[in-house]
Amino acid sequence: MNETPDPRVDKCLSDGNRVAMAGYPAEHFLWQVEGGVGVVTLNRPERKNPLTFASYAELRDLFHGLRHASDVHVVVVQGAGGNFCSGGDVHEIIGPLLQLKAPELLMFTRMTGELVKNMRHCPQPVIAAVDGVCAGAGAIMAMASDLRLGTARSKTAFLFNRVGLAGCDMGACAMLPRIVGQGRASEWLYTGRSLGGEEAERWGFFNRLSTPEALEEDAMKLARELAAGPTFANGITKTMLHQEWDMGIDAAIESEAQAQALCMLTEDFGRAYRAFVAKSRPVFEGN
Repeated sequence: MNETPDPRVDKCLSDGNRVAMAGYPAEHFLWQVEGGVGVVTLNRPERKNPLTFASYAELRDLFHGLRHASDVHVVVVQGAGGNFCSGGDVHEIIGPLLQLKAPELLMFTRMTGELVKNMRHCPQPVIAAVDGVCAGAGAIMAMASDLRLGTARSKTAFLFNRVGLAGCDMGACAMLPRIVGQGRASEWLYTGRSLGGEEAERWGFFNRLSTPEALEEDAMKLARELAAGPTFANGITKTMLHQEWDMGIDAAIESEAQAQALCMLTEDFGRAYRAFVAKSRPVFEGN
């Protein structure tokens, strides 16, 4: 339940507060960066990729470091072996939690919440590629992503009440209703039932479905398309989508006016105009 930032992120510093994250030496999952796309692969396929105290903390620190990444413009989160994530490891997390007192339990729940906060606050769009089991904390990670691709055989469950806990875990009661609606979120969180991919797509949880064989490539194709776009402006879009949850319409319109004016100062805005005049496709550089 480490609460201090991972020093490996600091070692990646390259230019002021800009960080090259390609060299981040992940220990508890796979991490690679190519063409502006960072890929997190949860890699415990023999257990359906559960999380541990250490992997929670490392994911939290990775997404925190991505706020300053110079070489990552989009993130894909996936699981190895045909499953996304089965949630917290029963033996390595659930069992030990029973031995802790309230102060230590609160440290843990705050740490897991920091993972969601960091996923929402990093400027990169996060794409969850969900196949097979997506349960508990795995469902939360998918929920916290900006876009979700699933498969018909995927099974997503917010199963906290099935282990005697409330459905209000890691922001679920705030975020899930905004994705699928209040009534559906209530049903999902009260019952803890598993939704197949087709139902989850109908509910709006998944943006679209892929076949299991095509899921990774479809997610990477979408990620590459976003990475080739105006990445500074995409980061502003993500920021406003998140911040405007707490705003009234007038405040939102004013905030968007300021954000859009800032984007108009970027070189990418000028590149798009010049490409339009030349009847060519703009090549964005993220500045």
